[in-house]
Amino acid sequence: MKRVIVGLLASIGALSVFAMMGFFLLIMIAAANKPGVPGAVVLELDLATPLPEQVAEDSLAGAFGPKPLTMRDALDALEKGAKDARVKSLLVRVGQPGSMAAVQELRDAVKAFRASGKKAIAFTDTFGEGGNATGAYYLASAFDEVYIQPSGDINLTGLAMETPFARDAFARLGVQPRIGQRYEYKNAVNTYTEQGFTAPHREAMEKLLTSFYGQIVAGIAEGRELPEEEVRRLIDNAPLLGQAALDAKLVDGLLYRDEVLDKVKKEAGEGARLLFLDKYLQRAGRPNQEGESTIALVYGVGGISRGRSESNPLSGEQQLGGDSVALALRKATDDEKVKAILFRVDSPGGSYVASDTVRREVQRAREKGKPVIVSMATYAASGGYFVSMDADKIVAQPGTITGSIGVFGGKLVTAEFWSKLGVNWETVALGKDAALYSTDADFTPEQLAKNDAMLDRIYVDFTQKAAKGRGLPLEQLQPLAKGRVWTGQDAKENKLVDEVGGFPKALELAREAAKLPKDAAVRVQVFPRKKQPAEVIAELLGGGAGENSEDEANASVATLTPWAPVLEQTQALYRLGVRLGLVQSRTGTLSAPVPDTQW
Repeated sequence: MKRVIVGLLASIGALSVFAMMGFFLLIMIAAANKPGVPGAVVLELDLATPLPEQVAEDSLAGAFGPKPLTMRDALDALEKGAKDARVKSLLVRVGQPGSMAAVQELRDAVKAFRASGKKAIAFTDTFGEGGNATGAYYLASAFDEVYIQPSGDINLTGLAMETPFARDAFARLGVQPRIGQRYEYKNAVNTYTEQGFTAPHREAMEKLLTSFYGQIVAGIAEGRELPEEEVRRLIDNAPLLGQAALDAKLVDGLLYRDEVLDKVKKEAGEGARLLFLDKYLQRAGRPNQEGESTIALVYGVGGISRGRSESNPLSGEQQLGGDSVALALRKATDDEKVKAILFRVDSPGGSYVASDTVRREVQRAREKGKPVIVSMATYAASGGYFVSMDADKIVAQPGTITGSIGVFGGKLVTAEFWSKLGVNWETVALGKDAALYSTDADFTPEQLAKNDAMLDRIYVDFTQKAAKGRGLPLEQLQPLAKGRVWTGQDAKENKLVDEVGGFPKALELAREAAKLPKDAAVRVQVFPRKKQPAEVIAELLGGGAGENSEDEANASVATLTPWAPVLEQTQALYRLGVRLGLVQSRTGTLSAPVPDTQW
């Protein structure tokens, strides 16, 4: 019996080995038969949803399904396609393009593609249908031709920001905001403390929208070859039905999807095929992947917190962990092949301490002779600006939201709220101010003074470091601070950033800073390196962790745990609790949440 069992186990083991060998053989065969790029191809992009800035490298996205196309993927595919003789044109279905800066990043890429002599066509069923589609049309205006179907229209209706003010609601709930801010333009807390715009808050938002609006009008006017005055008139007269949009020269024809596709393929030549950007990139390969010199690409995406970066695979929400990004910068700094670092920042801010952790590594990289170029995406404000300000050069899109050099912090006092519910909290504490930030009791005058002193210290540190990092006299920087947000265009005029542009411009400056010839082959490598699915699974099962705090494994993004759904629900409840003042708040927050723009 024993021999039978041993023999059976041996047979099972052998079959397992053969099965595994067969599995790898199938993978090799599939790789060998990987389809190539057709001889005549039209690159295709469907912008049904905005492109994410980054997909966390430690997630299993792509292991069991297609990995989402990122902004960098799209830019690389268009750069590659512009130089590829097999690529004849570009066709983009415009849906939800994303933020102002994201739209400008894509507009720049489309214009560079067109500069190679290839046509770019934008189409959609309609721009709007009951909703504002100014941003979508702003993107489309960068293309050679724009089409909508005959029943479509163009809701080019302008820009709007809506801000809720809940001071009276909090009062009815029995919640008292006790939050300090530095200074009058640090308006994130106004939602809790005001019932309407303060004069500085309104001034800052109007300036922001005015800058955005001017950029949009100028872009549409240039793309559609119309006077700016005419574009402003059309915006005021929108929505425009299909024929009216055609008469106004906002579109080039009223065609259904099948008619657009037939037209594009006919112009591309006999046998031309459509190919999505992600498929093209997989088959053709990325640009900037050769050469002995390396430019490190480090991402700083999401709200800033202490510890490791985190990402939820369900919501896609990311958090910039100071420890993870700092370690990635250290690894890039210590790598002899790396000649410069391109730091891509997309963050509205967060923890003051974590922001300073990252800023220090940017400073250390420069001290060790590694130039750092920051490329700002949608946001690089408050803590997002803090991590950027010591770089050699800062590049921002005209529509990037940046600046917000300021701080806020305090708590929401909820004692009356709980009393209304019949809940009585009692505290036992040792230490005079052990419950300093407890939400169950208001600040004493002495405690309020301590909170104010902390905010003052952080503000002084922020402004002094910003002035030094930007090479500006402190007295010149002070009026630009006070918590005020700026568009990238205005920040350039105020010397808070160095250049206006996107990822390609930042890469160009990184080459220059590394003293590399303009046409020299260079390898752009993401730090930390991308982990393979097997490594991610090993970590989930409790293995694969680094041996010390300097191991690259510790720079990873903690994305998946068996409790991910539960954690997401818990985090959502916690965030709601913080907003309602039902859990403890914190001080020293470098954050600049700006209302979403309706466009």
